[in-house]
Amino acid sequence: MAVPVPHRRYLAVLALIYLAWFVALAVSPVDRAGWALENVLVVVGVIVLAASHTHLPLSRISYTLIFLFLCLHTVGAHYTYARVPYDAWFAALSGTTLNELMGWERNNFDRLVHFVYGLLLAYPVRELFLRVANVRGFWGYFLPLDLTMSTSMIFEVVEWSVAILFGGDLGIAYLGAQGDEWDAHKDMILASLGALVAMSITALVNIWLNRDFAREWVDSLHVKGREPLGEDAIARLWRDHSRR
Repeated sequence: MAVPVPHRRYLAVLALIYLAWFVALAVSPVDRAGWALENVLVVVGVIVLAASHTHLPLSRISYTLIFLFLCLHTVGAHYTYARVPYDAWFAALSGTTLNELMGWERNNFDRLVHFVYGLLLAYPVRELFLRVANVRGFWGYFLPLDLTMSTSMIFEVVEWSVAILFGGDLGIAYLGAQGDEWDAHKDMILASLGALVAMSITALVNIWLNRDFAREWVDSLHVKGREPLGEDAIARLWRDHSRR
């Protein structure tokens, strides 16, 4: 069996490749202001990953999935999502455009990235839940799906807020709706579908490899605390507080 590349070296290679990719696509973007706006969250995310690496290093799989998502996003930021020329690239290879082949009437690169947001990032989120919150069984698949769905919704709110704040062509470009009034809903559905696919694949792999899969799944759905919470928990806390 091949010896895996040491963790730090593997992460360093990914970081260097992404840095080169980012710098190359930072040169002469279609819209410099739009490029800067699109990369605000990327810079924050990379800083968080770098700062957390010592105390919470992720798996090679998780870092690879994050790397792939960032590379795709960097392409969208360079061209602006509505102008990524995937049709021209596809036509150069096949002689026909992808939009003609699929019957699409809009640039769907943003749809792709919303889908891969769920597909590629749900697994790293699952790793965090398992290692930090110690979730098991059903919750190890449901919570990554739930968080991916909720963050997708939050991002749509951010897009809307930024579009209102900046207005004009910059706001419209960042929103990327391309005249579709249901754009936000479709983006959220695609992100959710991507996460569902990722968690389904993860579950199938674990069913195959983990002999305790069924037991963990059942145990995770058992009631852990018999005492009600809410007002009963408040009363118990109040009694404990009064005895001090």
